Amino acid sequence: MFPQFTQFTDLSLLLLRLMVAAVFVTSGLSHVKDPKGRAKSIGMGPGFTLFLGVAEIMGGLGVAFGVLIQLAAIGLILLMLGAIQKKIFVWHTGFWGEKSSGWHYDLMLVLMNFVIVCTGGGKYVLWK
Repeated sequence: MFPQFTQFTDLSLLLLRLMVAAVFVTSGLSHVKDPKGRAKSIGMGPGFTLFLGVAEIMGGLGVAFGVLIQLAAIGLILLMLGAIQKKIFVWHTGFWGEKSSGWHYDLMLVLMNFVIVCTGGGKYVLWK
């Protein structure tokens, strides 16, 4: 219907990647800055919380800059699948959750990263 928009495919993939990166890098920074506090809030140990924070930061930067982008996006998918598992089976959070804290948000990030994996992130990458 609007074929003229296909010329913006690579730009739109870059914007998607930057949004994904912003979410994961800021989340990872909160884990790294206060691993004990974050560990308590998510029900994990401080060491594992620190690992999650570093993984989120590294994956987010990989997606943003296009460095090993498919591996970075797959890693972020695995992190989100873990978060979804915890929300559903441990915290018994519904799809929408209370105050929009459900796993719908996590599922969107899984699918956004899946698009990145399937497209290779577009042409604006440093190193595939």
